[in-house]
Amino acid sequence: MPNYKTVFFTLGVLQIILGISMIIPIIFQIVFNELDSSFIGAGIITVVFGILFFLSNMDHQKKLNLQQAFLLTALSWLSIAIFGSLPFIFSSLELSITDAFFESMSGITTTGSTIITNLNESPKGILVWRAILQWLGGIGIIVMAITLMPIMNVGGMQLFKISSNDASEKILPKSKEISLRLIIIYFVLTFLCASFYKFFGMNVFDSLTHSMTTIATGGFSNYNESIGYFNNASIELTAIIFIILGSIPFISYIKFLSGNKKIFIQDAQIRTFLKIILVSILIISIYLVFAHETISFKIFRQISFNVVSILTGTGYVTHQFDKWGSFPLIFFLILMFIGGCAGSTACGIKIFRIKILYTFLKNELKKIIYPRGVFIIKYDNNNLDDKFMSSIISFIYLYITIFFIITALLSLSGLDFITSISAAATSISNVGPGLGNIIGPNGNFSLLPDVSKWILSIAMILGRLELFAILVLFLPSFWRT
Repeated sequence: MPNYKTVFFTLGVLQIILGISMIIPIIFQIVFNELDSSFIGAGIITVVFGILFFLSNMDHQKKLNLQQAFLLTALSWLSIAIFGSLPFIFSSLELSITDAFFESMSGITTTGSTIITNLNESPKGILVWRAILQWLGGIGIIVMAITLMPIMNVGGMQLFKISSNDASEKILPKSKEISLRLIIIYFVLTFLCASFYKFFGMNVFDSLTHSMTTIATGGFSNYNESIGYFNNASIELTAIIFIILGSIPFISYIKFLSGNKKIFIQDAQIRTFLKIILVSILIISIYLVFAHETISFKIFRQISFNVVSILTGTGYVTHQFDKWGSFPLIFFLILMFIGGCAGSTACGIKIFRIKILYTFLKNELKKIIYPRGVFIIKYDNNNLDDKFMSSIISFIYLYITIFFIITALLSLSGLDFITSISAAATSISNVGPGLGNIIGPNGNFSLLPDVSKWILSIAMILGRLELFAILVLFLPSFWRT
């Protein structure tokens, strides 16, 4: 009989942390004279459930096997989304259970899609809670990607094991040390981002909340116009820099601080990531020139910002890029799928998978020309075997298949083609805004049917947890191991 005490003990700890985090919005409610019972009630409920899980599983084995790692990964995100939705339900916004869960899931998965129609007038407690959810989701996915996913062999993530000695299928003690360093780095980057935002013109509240959602590449803003509300080149440049910093592998920061000063130049993911950004900016700029658009500094700003924001899955907007024509829309749709680097807060298929798939296809073409040739696929000086390649290809195949399934389901729920396909892409890639008049750059998801919101919520957690971490739970054989 499998023992899941460690799983539920950890869930209890996470819920207690989530409940205690609700003190922060309460402080802001007091400061802005908006105090009500929404966060007090939600916090008490969350902490009580957390304590019950904690106390009833204190005799756990203090280790996780592979099966428990999968279960913990799925349940942790789901439980935080459920309890994180309580403040939305209890608040003056009076959101329905569907809307509250959608907003909470969008926050914790750092997607950035919202159903709140008037952010400018929303309570400060709710705005800061949305930022906290994304900030927690950002550090959560970093820690999970570096400590849990490598031993779970999810879609090639085994490439990023922090140790090669994992035969016992236990989470290594070294993971605790790595996680602590990651959290410190995450804190420092958030503080620096907030400081620069404040220096360039944001007030204290906006700089705090936007720094949290910037580093998390989440994209929740306090305004309907997103970052475009400030219309400030320095703020946009700050956002671009810290979005990129949040989208590169966080393990690189640890390696840099440990003495490897060339890691940011040597890392194949980072180099490819930066190349994609530069090439994408160039392509959109050239297109707009041929479309008889004058490339002024302001237009170049908008191109650069939206390319970085969409590629990394942040979802901030400064301009209605759907006004540029049909080609940029298709191009941004492609960028949504690519995403940032593995081991970062960014989402999507990830740079390393795209790079490995490119190398694989190039070698397959070479084999046609040189049938007897031997071509070894390498990534960062690591030889990749057939088992690894099948993991990468199956992930990408499943990613695209689920995207089309979600698109079909959204169409069946009554959405038009553009809304369906962009909503599917933005949810599974955890980007935020979609395309079209309803969920476009300056729209929101409030007008979608409830069934569509539930479909998108499922897509968000599937994309955030790399598909396999969720889907494996539905295999009967998983529960027999």
